[in-house]
Amino acid sequence: MTISVDDLRVVAFGGGTGMAALLAGLKNHTRNITAVVTVSDNGGSSGMLRHDYDMVAPGDLRNCLIALADVDPLMAKVFQYRFEEGDLKGHCFGNLFITVLTRVVGDFEGSIRVLNRLLQVKGRVIPAAGAKVSLVAHHPDGSKSTGEVQITRSKKRIDRIELRPAPVLMSDEIRDAVREADLFLFGPGSLFTSVIPNLLLGGLPQQMKKNGSPRVYIGNIMTQPGETDGFRLSDHIRAMQSHVGTDFPDCVIAQSGDLPEDILAKYRAENAVPVAEDLEGHQEFRGIRIISRNFFRSGKVARHDPELLAEAINAEFLLPRARQAAIQRDGVTAAGAARVGTRDTAGTTGATTVTSTVTSTGASTGKPKARRASTLEDPKHIHGS
Repeated sequence: MTISVDDLRVVAFGGGTGMAALLAGLKNHTRNITAVVTVSDNGGSSGMLRHDYDMVAPGDLRNCLIALADVDPLMAKVFQYRFEEGDLKGHCFGNLFITVLTRVVGDFEGSIRVLNRLLQVKGRVIPAAGAKVSLVAHHPDGSKSTGEVQITRSKKRIDRIELRPAPVLMSDEIRDAVREADLFLFGPGSLFTSVIPNLLLGGLPQQMKKNGSPRVYIGNIMTQPGETDGFRLSDHIRAMQSHVGTDFPDCVIAQSGDLPEDILAKYRAENAVPVAEDLEGHQEFRGIRIISRNFFRSGKVARHDPELLAEAINAEFLLPRARQAAIQRDGVTAAGAARVGTRDTAGTTGATTVTSTVTSTGASTGKPKARRASTLEDPKHIHGS
């Protein structure tokens, strides 16, 4: 019996460039990916379309669709093209396409389902909400900031995030994906505007806990100015736990290792520093598994290398899960064969041999996988815009 990593179901939650990079690497190992993407961005092209057409912000969805798309590279480039002049200045073609498609199809969620098909997405991309939602940040001084752009610009520490209008319930698509998932991934991405908003979907924490599959948080490499200034990894965990409970997450993937000095200098100019991994030895985090290694390979920005991150997820979660499933299925098959054998009337039972092979998409042929160059250039966090 052959058990493939493709038989396992991965559900990833997030937004921004971090989510797109994760998906670009992960699709080289499995095609059974469901990406649940934040849709509350109110800046750039997404913000303008959200305001003018009273629609869900399309930018983060666009990036994730392209990350998982199986289309000609030219088509991907066209979809990501941003106008630099005229009345369309600042708009991305893909955002405009999604806007038109929404008008033609009749609703936003339906247009994204169609786009999954048109772009031949490996897996599927689902908006976290089908209607326009906003983020509201509560600050220690009692004030509030509404909207992702305003939250970052406020420069105030964030106590709590909420979605409005509330509650934002999970769609049937998301609920079914969560029910069947073998692995949950959160991040990398902005803690308060990409990661935590997904955790606030009505019923999600309870459904994940009922499912029992690992819930993995992928920690950021750098702090984000205006959102996580001065945060260590423990602060990220505490912020998530304050929203969903102290039993989250089950595992943290953390960055370790030195970054090039020129990269660090670039971030220092933006008041950003590496996120210190400080979970070891903390009694409050004793139940959390920590996977710590260097995920930075090269580039102009301090972001996870998509393939290094995906390889770690594959090795630490997908392959072991596939092996476990193979063993369990073999046990059932062998037991069934034994029961059949006891019913043979000829006095002999044919020998039954069950062979299990665990495979991983793109890894079983022995051929090296092609690396995709990162196109991320801004040291700041970027939502879909």
